[in-house]
This record gives sequence, structure tokens and C-alpha cells, in this order.
Amino acid sequence: MGAFHAYDIRGIYNKDFNKDDVYKIGFFIPELLKTDKVLVGRDVRVSSPEIFEYLCNGITDAGADVHSIGLATTPMVYWSTAKYGFTASVQITASHNTKEYNGLKVSREKALPVGYDTGLGTIEKWMKERTIVPVEKKGKVIDVEVKNAYLNFQKKYLSDFSNLSLAVDCSNGMAGLLIKDLLGDSPVYLYEDLDGTFPNHEANPLIEENVADLKAAVLKNNSDIGVIFDGDADRVMFVDEKGKFISPDLIIGLMAHYFLEEKGLKGNVLQDIRTSKAVAEYIQAFGSTMHMWRVGRAFAALKLREIDGIFGGELAGHYYFRDFYYSDSGLLAMLIVLEIVSKQKAKGKTLSQLIDGIRKYANSGEINFKIEKKKEAMDAVRNHFMETEKATASFDFDGYRVEFADWWFNIRPSNTEPYLRLLAEAKTDALLNEKIEKIKEIIHRFE
Repeated sequence: MGAFHAYDIRGIYNKDFNKDDVYKIGFFIPELLKTDKVLVGRDVRVSSPEIFEYLCNGITDAGADVHSIGLATTPMVYWSTAKYGFTASVQITASHNTKEYNGLKVSREKALPVGYDTGLGTIEKWMKERTIVPVEKKGKVIDVEVKNAYLNFQKKYLSDFSNLSLAVDCSNGMAGLLIKDLLGDSPVYLYEDLDGTFPNHEANPLIEENVADLKAAVLKNNSDIGVIFDGDADRVMFVDEKGKFISPDLIIGLMAHYFLEEKGLKGNVLQDIRTSKAVAEYIQAFGSTMHMWRVGRAFAALKLREIDGIFGGELAGHYYFRDFYYSDSGLLAMLIVLEIVSKQKAKGKTLSQLIDGIRKYANSGEINFKIEKKKEAMDAVRNHFMETEKATASFDFDGYRVEFADWWFNIRPSNTEPYLRLLAEAKTDALLNEKIEKIKEIIHRFE
């Protein structure tokens, strides 16, 4: 079964995994996480009801109860897990993937992520090696309501943004479950209806064509900011008033105005290994310390807790918060950004001006290479530049990030797709293009 990954269980339903696999996963979760109750939420995908049914059958056949919160954003499941003291939870979702995909995001106590190395690999092994024998005293499925309590928590971060014109694209995903309860009817909404077939565009804001409608809406309505969510609302991304997509890592720097300036907090902030060098420089100017770590919630949420970080973020649009049990929430990130943009607008600053104040370097964005010899290509790129130039810093915990006086690169294998990913940044466009061409030349040798 090819659905087990570093962060979660995910794949094309009825190809990479099926209802029988889901049943077995459900059966083994209570034993893995030593619990007699499992919180379960689900997204609106067409296959989610069947997955829910068989997951529940597995959990209850193991003797544990299912506490079902029904349709939910993934962050709602994280929050409920920690808030109500569950030691196991599952969100049924494939996040940003296309409609034929689905999956399971598993968490343990305090909403800590369960990745392949911390439990999912064990379940995969048990599924292959063990025979399932349902217990005599089965568990039951209990419906519970958490939506109102969750909304009340989110509303603590809701400020007066009446001076802003907003455009919000929910991608027909789970953000639509809550968005109007938070923002009311004043924004221009796109695709807020829940529809697991994603009829308007894929629920992946990192693909440029999926943001086209939002960009158009921002320009048409003279919006101050555009907001777009992925399918399960754990990620959020933004468009400025000029209709330009904002690289999500720069939003980490923008959030400094809320946490470090307005709230006066000092401490640790977290970024992933792909984040622009400008973000750390911006954060440090507020008197806080930037930490860098691996890509993905399975790593970031644990690291933020370890360093007791105030907040953190990733290039993929995940934003993590100490006050959200060190987990990520697209809605919470949106509310914080709206407060910043509203207050800065009152001072005469636009969102594009704020971002221009953070961005310092020419950036390539992620470039993908579909090759088999990923490790050999990565090593060749690193070795070439380490031998020909003087590195100022080098990191090897998620692929390689090597920094030089006037440029840097990160090259890493994707954990979820068959790609080698490259990102580079330099002080000038000319230097960036020169380095990118050399890296491409080296990688192409391994195709």
C-alpha cells in the first residue's frame, strides 16, 4: 500500500488504499496510542463518508469509542484534541490534493502529530503481519459538538477590520464551514460552498492557476487583500491589493508586527529550511530569534513546542502558534494578518508596501525535477558549490541548505511526491539566474 507517508496516510482512494485498509488502521490506532476513545473529524470529499464508516468500524471493533465531530477543518480537530484531552484523533482529509485523493491525519495527546517515524510506520507493519480479532465488547460512536466552542476561540483574534475590502476564496473546502461566522457578509466570497468535487479549481493555492480567480476578484473589487485556503483549511495564502500572490514565507515576517511589535513578545520563532533569508533578518530586528527546521507539520509542530516558540511558518502556507497548542490554523493566521493589514492601512501603508519592506532578495520559488537519482543529484549540487565557493552556513536535516555571502540554495526530496525540489535566493536577479542555470546543468546529468 503506497498511502503511508512521512506526515500522514494519503493517496488515491481505492487505488493506494481502500476501505479494508481504513478498517485495519482504525483497529490499530487505539492500541498504538493506548486509548479507549478517538476523536474523528472529516472533510467534504465524496469518499469521506465511507472512510468515516470503516474507520469507525475498526476503532469500535478494537473496543474504543469514536467521538465524532462531523464535518471539520483539520485545525478544528487539532484544537479539539488538545482542548478536550484526547490522546488520539483522526482527521479524514487529503488536504490540497485533487478530488480522487483522500487520507488520514493522525494526532496524539496535545495534538502532537503522528508521522511515519512516530507511529504510522508501526501501523503499516501491524497491518501486514497481524490478524485482526474484534473484541467482544465493542465501542460506540458518539456525536459531539465542538463548532461553537471552536468559533469562540477563533473570535478572540477577531479585530475590527471594517476599513478593509476583502476577497476570500475558500476553494470549496472546509474553510467555508466557518468563514462567514467569523467575517460576516462584507467580504467578496469565492467558492465558499462545501463541495468535495472541487468544481471551480483545485484546493491547492500554491499552484498559480488556482489563485487566478482570487487575483481577478481583488482587482475588480479594489480589495486591500485577498485570502485563499486549501481544502482542509490548515493552510492559507494571500494576494496583495495589486493582485500579486505573496510568497507564504514572507507572511512569517509580517506576523512579527502582531506578536513581536503589538504584543511585545520576545523569544523564538520557527521557519522551514526553504524560507527566505530576509524573514530571519526581519524577525531578528524585533529582538527575537529565528530557528530553522524541517518541512511539514510532523516536524514543525514538535520543534515549535521544543523551543517554546511564539509562532512559526512554512513556505507551503502553514502557520503554527503557541496559543493554538503549537499547531497550525489557516483561519487563525488569516485573522492575525487581517489585524496587521487593517492597522497598517490606518497608518497609510498598503499590504504590498509591507511585503516590500520584508522582501530583500531575488527568489526562484520552488523548481521541481522529476528524477530517480535524487540523492546523487543533491550530493553533486552541494559538493560542486562547497568545493568552488566559501560557504557561510550549511544545513543537512531536510535535504541541503547551503548559504554563501550573496546567495543560498536548498535542495531536498519531496516527502509526498516524486520530485527533487530546488529553491535559491540571491542579492541580484543576474546572480540568481547564473546559479540556477549551473544547478540545472548538474541535476540534468542524473536524468
